[in-house]
Amino acid sequence: MSDKKGIHELYAADAAEADRQLWGRKTDPLSRRGFLRGSGLAAMTAAVGASIPFAEYMPGGLIPAALAQSDEPFAVPGKEGLIVLNDRPINAETPAHLLNDDVTPASRLFVRNNGVPPATADTSADDWVFEIGGESCGRPMRMTVGELKQTFKHHTLQLQIECGGNGRAEFNPPARGNQWSTGAVGCPEWTGVRLKDVLRHAGIKDDAVYVAYEGADSHLSGDPSKRPISRGVPVAKALENESMLVWAMNGEPLPVLHGYPLRMVCGGWPASVSGKWLNKLLIRDRVHDGEKMTGQSYRVPCKPVAPGTEVADEDMCIIESMPVKSLITLPKSGISHGIADALAVRGHAWAGDDAIREVHTSIDFGASWQRARLQKAANRLAWQHFDASIRFPQTGYYEVWARAEDAKGRQQPMVLPGWNPRGYLNNACHRIAVQVTA
Repeated sequence: MSDKKGIHELYAADAAEADRQLWGRKTDPLSRRGFLRGSGLAAMTAAVGASIPFAEYMPGGLIPAALAQSDEPFAVPGKEGLIVLNDRPINAETPAHLLNDDVTPASRLFVRNNGVPPATADTSADDWVFEIGGESCGRPMRMTVGELKQTFKHHTLQLQIECGGNGRAEFNPPARGNQWSTGAVGCPEWTGVRLKDVLRHAGIKDDAVYVAYEGADSHLSGDPSKRPISRGVPVAKALENESMLVWAMNGEPLPVLHGYPLRMVCGGWPASVSGKWLNKLLIRDRVHDGEKMTGQSYRVPCKPVAPGTEVADEDMCIIESMPVKSLITLPKSGISHGIADALAVRGHAWAGDDAIREVHTSIDFGASWQRARLQKAANRLAWQHFDASIRFPQTGYYEVWARAEDAKGRQQPMVLPGWNPRGYLNNACHRIAVQVTA
């Protein structure tokens, strides 16, 4: 079966058989982006309430974006509008249309916790103590945040952070973990000092391999001997100008949920390496082996595998730079739009350690693409903003897709990237639904 066949052909046959032929896997009856079984083109047209002008280009089995949306309740103080995925630990994502700001406000930044945050709200930031040690630390020491501010030059940068599992909800077979859709990403402005200045002050031995963190959050079990998470980065990443120890976000003290009074930020890599409530830095002579550094946590198969494959721990590789990705933040998915007017589209694009070279949009399910206007990043490892003006040829149901390309020529996949057991690194094209009316 050709993967260019339209939905009217795919759904004429048994849907399960179509899934196997086109995708080589079984699917759930309904997934957030995945596959709708047992529905032909007529039923789908009725469901979205309009004709679908480019239906012949629609990937087989794709659920229209209009049907893949979710309006789940939310209730995190100071995070109005976010969708709560878990309350123990607290994890909440931001709907795409609430991420339209150039610089992500604290109220709109996703929350990803692994344990119970420490009670730091009434703690004096300047009195907060953290340690620097490890096998490859030449001069172990203790410092306060106040001493940190006095000793090193301050820097302010916009740095993009994204959960490694952002987009997990779209994988099939499903992967366990928080079922993020697209909203576990943000690009606030951070103020602090360069991590490399602090590390060099403490002394980096020649055998140093990794720089890791420990935080003051506690394990969900309440066992004080266990840590909810302790991850890190290779020394080369830690020594980049954009790797920081920060005490402020957007000109204000860090919110408690985001690590007050001190956190590490290493933009472009999974946000799990940007440890919160920092109380210890470790300069290691080995790849760090803290909680969620070993096994399959934040790792993907070193080589591509078929969906559903069980992969041994030794065949999993640590995630480093995140893949190229984009997000449409304006308009909100599901809008109605008059055909007489051009539709203004806006969003952000990012590519881990790399820059974005181009962003394109499509209204015919990827059959053709139009280049969007792209702005330069505020600084390295900040996301880049794009915008486009789109006109539609006739009334009906459309999807606007965005596809980014990084400086090395790597593009987002149109629907889903390679499956992996933990559901990491989904960088499929983002899409929104638009009903075009007369």
